[in-house]
Amino acid sequence: MNYHDRDIYGIYKNPQFAETLSTQGPGPYLMGAETLIGNSVVNHADETLGDIKEIMLEVGTGRVGYAVLSFSTYFGFGEKLFAVPWKMLTLNTDKKCFVMDISLERLKTAPGFDKGHWPNMTDVEWGKNLHDYYGSQWD
Repeated sequence: MNYHDRDIYGIYKNPQFAETLSTQGPGPYLMGAETLIGNSVVNHADETLGDIKEIMLEVGTGRVGYAVLSFSTYFGFGEKLFAVPWKMLTLNTDKKCFVMDISLERLKTAPGFDKGHWPNMTDVEWGKNLHDYYGSQWD
């Protein structure tokens, strides 16, 4: 499901915004978090990496810290969750999905967790290790 399908408030159906989306890529400057949950994430080889289950906000700064992706290993069984630094995702407005520069095999070995055992995302060491794994800059 993509942000157009999840648009319960009609922002992307508004002609003013629809025109902006098609002419000023790579995408909208501001988007509702609710519309992004459920969006697919693919890599540059167009392999499905999962979908966004949650968006983690840094309340003190107002920044988006992480997207939590879900990846099902076998017909919906063995679902694994991954926290991915938000800046690793790029919106593709043509395909209405996010793109992440990582191979499927690398994501399968990424540090993950199940929905009953979330990591302590406020732990600085956890954050540094996560950013190191994905090769992103720790802020």
